[in-house]
Amino acid sequence: MLPGLDGTGQLSVAFLAAVRAHGVPTRALALPSNGPQDYASLLQLLRPQLPSQPFVLLGESFAGPLAMQLAAEAPPALRGLALCTTFARRPLPVPAAGAALLAPAWPMPPLLLLSQLLLGRWRSRQTLRELRLALAQVPAATLRQRAAATLRVDARQALPRIAVPTLCLQARQDRLLWPPSVVELQTLLPDARHVTLEGPHFLLQARTDAAATVVSSWVRALPG
Repeated sequence: MLPGLDGTGQLSVAFLAAVRAHGVPTRALALPSNGPQDYASLLQLLRPQLPSQPFVLLGESFAGPLAMQLAAEAPPALRGLALCTTFARRPLPVPAAGAALLAPAWPMPPLLLLSQLLLGRWRSRQTLRELRLALAQVPAATLRQRAAATLRVDARQALPRIAVPTLCLQARQDRLLWPPSVVELQTLLPDARHVTLEGPHFLLQARTDAAATVVSSWVRALPG
């Protein structure tokens, strides 16, 4: 699994445990907390970490374009691609030039505002605590660089080259992703299995058991 914007994998501990409980071994590939955070640089770091034994790659949110581009390169051991609450190009109706506005040392949005966007009515003391702890592990500059990278990325050209079975998991109450970006992914991946669950952008955190059931069932049904 490639985790979302925080890149730590800490927010996905419960989800990964739930998938393991269904008999599917899992692990997260954490993103580097320092250094370049553009998609091209992160791809270079992730390629050597991909398993040599058969595996399925799951990209969540920010990491979706990374997973798409890695899958398009057809790693020999890749058997499937899962995408969760993600996008092929900028997820907000902001021009790519707007990425420059994220470069200055702006303060991070308040935690309560972030939780409202990411969790909505599913937020709780536990999820707020986990979000706070995960964000505390990553420099604010790194988070801003990643947010800026989402406004520049365009992974659409990779999608026709993805030859493995693909699952797209979406959240019905996603307040973060621009709806046209969700529809675009559905259009560009017509042969994928598209599943929509009730829940917020942080679907794996808010609907852990339901999401784990969908993902693990799909993985177990893959050929071989």
